[in-house]
Amino acid sequence: MASPAAVPVVLIRYGEVGLKGSNRAWFERILRENLRKALRPLGPWEVHNLRGRLVLAPGDREAFGDLLAAAEQAAAAASRVFGVVGAGPAREVPPDLPAILAAAEALVARRLPAEAGTPLSFKVAARRSNKRFPLDSMQLNREVGAHLLRAFGGRLVVNVHDPQLVVRVEVRDGSAFVYDGERPGPGGLPVGVSGRALALLSGGIDSPVAAWMGMKRGLRVDGVHFHAMPFTTEQALLKVVRLGRLLAAWQGDMRLFLTRFTDVQKAIYTNCPPDYGVILMRRMMVRIANVLADRHRYHALVTGENLGQVASQTLPSMAAVEAVSRRIILRPLVGMDKTEIVEAARRIGTYDTSTEAYEDCCTLFVARHPQTRPALERVEAVEARLDVAGLVDDAVAHTEVVEAADEPAFRHGVAAAGG
Repeated sequence: MASPAAVPVVLIRYGEVGLKGSNRAWFERILRENLRKALRPLGPWEVHNLRGRLVLAPGDREAFGDLLAAAEQAAAAASRVFGVVGAGPAREVPPDLPAILAAAEALVARRLPAEAGTPLSFKVAARRSNKRFPLDSMQLNREVGAHLLRAFGGRLVVNVHDPQLVVRVEVRDGSAFVYDGERPGPGGLPVGVSGRALALLSGGIDSPVAAWMGMKRGLRVDGVHFHAMPFTTEQALLKVVRLGRLLAAWQGDMRLFLTRFTDVQKAIYTNCPPDYGVILMRRMMVRIANVLADRHRYHALVTGENLGQVASQTLPSMAAVEAVSRRIILRPLVGMDKTEIVEAARRIGTYDTSTEAYEDCCTLFVARHPQTRPALERVEAVEARLDVAGLVDDAVAHTEVVEAADEPAFRHGVAAAGG
């Protein structure tokens, strides 16, 4: 049980944001806004600066039942906000020794097993940035440790090298904090500080990871998906929406552009050599994505391309695709191997959905031996057989826009993306 003076809060630790020099205040402001947005569904939480940290505090304590449990929930939500390195539930008390001892005792009482057995090993790790506090860090370690041993007798044993429980104490100006750990956050930069990007989402393993990595570097990321209805199914489309929903959980929301690509694919495979099909398809996707980016003010495209993984991901192929883009194409996965990408997909929660067995447009009409070293002149020559501008305009006109958090009712290309 917490001492009467203790207030459950969450201590937020950030990393790279703290290195931004004269721009740091702006980065901190965006991080605070993103935290408020993530916490809004959990109740009235306030976000305060605390010299190198942020503190999440309950704005109206009467709005919460169990404040300690509410702080645990708030820490869990904050640990999915980019820019956060760690989020730890803590007890905030006045900076005086009796209040600190009471809070430490309450924390340990909550962590001890219900039944007596093997003693729980522990140590105290105190830091004192408030130099007016009468004890230094070592003295505070000893005082808190001795108090806990007196309070819990044989149920605790000191182990300074590999303890099961670390009781952390931070004494700052105006407040002290007692806590025992934190949830790791994703790190990186707050979403929104680096601009806006449109990610090409196929529904496979790689592209959601690439979108997530774009978010981690401060990009606000929305997605565009190319479908080939009726050759692909509505289940395949819903799978992409579910992936968007999983990604939206990391940045608050996510807009998806669902583009009917069927006529583009039919034109390519009717008029062009099959071995150029993948390259031409990728060039058309990038053209369409650029038009959508123009209309909706995205600064960059993000793809899940990974150097050498498949035929469309050789250097000549990437160069042929990039030649038709008016904006930078970011490829966050380019240096990763497949094992690393799969591990990342599992970590961010998209792997199980990505591996659902629904065919996407990229797997249709694929030649057995696609070009891996296409010369740009040859690509442009075979592409000249297509009405490129007309196909792009038609695909853009048959783009539906949905919010990933919603349950969309697809019109399969009837609605336009709008300007």
